Formats: sequence, C-alpha cells, structure tokens
Amino acid sequence: MWNCPYSTDLFAKFAEEFSDIDSAPSLLMLSEVASSLGVTIIGGSIPEKDAGQLYNSCPVFGPNGELKAKHRKIHLFDMGKPLPGEVQFKESVNISAGEKPTVVDTDFGRIGIGICHDIRFPELAMSYSARGAHLICYPGAFNMSTGATLWELEQRTRAVDNQLYVASCSLSRDSASSYMIWGHSTVVGPMGKIIATTGHEEAALIAEIDYAAIQWTSSCRESLPLESQKRNDIYQFVDLLRESLNS
Repeated sequence: MWNCPYSTDLFAKFAEEFSDIDSAPSLLMLSEVASSLGVTIIGGSIPEKDAGQLYNSCPVFGPNGELKAKHRKIHLFDMGKPLPGEVQFKESVNISAGEKPTVVDTDFGRIGIGICHDIRFPELAMSYSARGAHLICYPGAFNMSTGATLWELEQRTRAVDNQLYVASCSLSRDSASSYMIWGHSTVVGPMGKIIATTGHEEAALIAEIDYAAIQWTSSCRESLPLESQKRNDIYQFVDLLRESLNS
C-alpha cells in the first residue's frame, strides 16, 4: 500500500478504480513510467475499489503502458491474539480477499504475483510453479516481529521448494509510524541463495537473474530432480482453478 499511509482506516480514502486508469493517479503514473522507459513494472500494491468492495491489489504494466494484469491479495492478514509489543491488525475488516492466482507473461519471462501474507502459503507458490512461472514477486509489508522471524525464511523456502526465483519489495521503515515495517527487499535464487538485499532504509536494488538456472536441463534441477521424485501415488497437488479451466 505505497500510495497511502499504511493504516486500514485510510485505505478507502486512497483507493483507485483499475477500470479507469486516467482517473487513477497512482496507476496513471506507473503506466506513464512503464511506457516512457519501455519497461515492465510490477507496481507494488495499492487499495483498489470495485463495486463497493476494497481490495489490496498489485498492478502489472507492460512496456507500452498497458495494464497487463492485476493480483488481488488472496490471503488476508488477520492477526490472532498479538504477542507482547505487537499491534492488533485485522485486514479483513476493510479488505476483501482476491479469488484467483495471477500469472502474467512478460518480456522477461512468466511471473507469478503474491502480496505480503500470500507468501506464507506454499500452495500458491506451487500453483505458480505448476503454471510455468520463472519468478514470483511478492510486494509486502511485514512488521518488525514477523519480518525478523519469517521474511527472509519464507522467500528462501518458496524459491528452493519450487526451484525458481523469488523477488520481494518492501516499504522502507518509518520509525514514527504506528505500524513499523521490517523492510529488506530481496532477490533469491532457485537454490535459496540471497542474490541481493537491502536494509530497512530507502534504497534501489538492482540484481541480475539467469533463467537458465531453472530450466529442466540446469544443474539445479538435474542435481535435485524434485519434480520426478514426487510421490503422486501418495499425495497430489490439485490446482482447482486450472482444472476447471481445462475441463
């Protein structure tokens, strides 16, 4: 939620309609930057309003400025009883959950999109891997507790379990905010190695990735052929939406 203060009571005020980019200042800015620079932009997430509902949504713009896809956050972050020192946070009070995974073909490969708490659910990453994703991008805003404990761990786990790249982008930390954000934007390789990362301050992170490392003939997947070693006679992963599309 980079276009507004990270506070659930303010999401509605700053929400934009994705169906009308010309009247949506955040989306229009991303579209113009993508077009002027000829780049693909995965635009973090902003509050989206649609038919009286609010969503936490990530837009993807192509190099011609076209909105290629949007991902609505599927897994909403509702904290149970907070630990000592943590603030209570219940996203579902203000936000509706998305209903489908998002995979988008770009000039730079097939990319799966998740938002923040989506990273905690391995099934979503598995569905992206099954759909041929080379990279999963997770914009997020983990807090100080979950960030220190889980942010890097979850990224490395999603990458190494699915033998693909994971990239995350986090807000930088504002020490005066009521919601303290962990930061640490990161790029992880298919063997779980951290390729590049930041601290919690504002930064630009540039990293090169090589999709050859995740081809089925690569040393990564040849040395650890997880796909062929799966025991489909004992367990199976079922992508319900993909099955319904193919039926």
